[in-house]
Amino acid sequence: MKLVILDSETVSKNGDVSLEDITSLCDTTVYGFVPNDEVARAIGDADCVICNKCLITREVFKSCPNLKYVGLFATGYNNIDLKAASDFGAVVANVPAYSTDSVAQHTFALILDYYNKISEYKASTANGDWINYKFFSYFYIPIFELSGKTIGIIGFGDIGKKVAQIAKAFSMNVLAYTRTPEKIAGKAQPASLDEVMEKSDIITLHCPLNEDTKEIINKQTLSLCKPGALLINTSRGGVINENDLAYALKNGQIAHASIDVLTNEPMREDCPLIDLNNITITPHIAWAPIETRRRLVKKVSENLKAFLDGRPINKVNN
Repeated sequence: MKLVILDSETVSKNGDVSLEDITSLCDTTVYGFVPNDEVARAIGDADCVICNKCLITREVFKSCPNLKYVGLFATGYNNIDLKAASDFGAVVANVPAYSTDSVAQHTFALILDYYNKISEYKASTANGDWINYKFFSYFYIPIFELSGKTIGIIGFGDIGKKVAQIAKAFSMNVLAYTRTPEKIAGKAQPASLDEVMEKSDIITLHCPLNEDTKEIINKQTLSLCKPGALLINTSRGGVINENDLAYALKNGQIAHASIDVLTNEPMREDCPLIDLNNITITPHIAWAPIETRRRLVKKVSENLKAFLDGRPINKVNN
């Protein structure tokens, strides 16, 4: 069978992660990057395609009649037209839970950077401020403990549960909002969305992007927040209305936002969050430790092999 990998550079930079587990399974063509308007051309007569964020639309399926398998270098699959895939008899497979540890780790890296002011103190020390200070301890920027703070988790899948586990290790109070509250089962205190927004010192997003969660963080929900609240997003950019968030940050409705994802990626010059001084933005790296990417490639290869063997796994379409 013929396989095309459309955007290998999203997973392997300069070959730091081998794709051999995947490429050895088929007659494979590997592209580092393919623009969305060239996806159909790149796939051509291939039977299988693997991608991360390339758009696989109904038009792509129409143009590529041999295409019967779409594998994702991701858990999220909002870039694939699932109905079209089913209509054309194609299997779509994602990789659940591969990045649970790394995304939870990055979530707390953002939290700790804010609460302990790591970046500010690093810059201050490099500027010579400690050299020129008369006491042994230089703490002119206030820092705070996590113990006793309330963290509100929106979305309680594998990553949300892991974040709750880590939060409890810091002796935090944990609230969780999810459409399936039975999954919380003693791991956190169930709460409505409004309760999470109103009561949390830290609000962290771990939900998929779909019609129910699109712009779940907006003018109305942000108006409920404590003025000192910290908002974290390591899920998908589209769960936040970025104009509403910019307004909330500029007007003191919340204290700070630390986000790893944006509605439009890569970041654009017209992003409403770009020039704010009370936001921390990292470039969609929560999932990207080298161990995580190696795990991802292994699982993508297992998905493809299962399909080739006639027993598809991790299928997300009907």
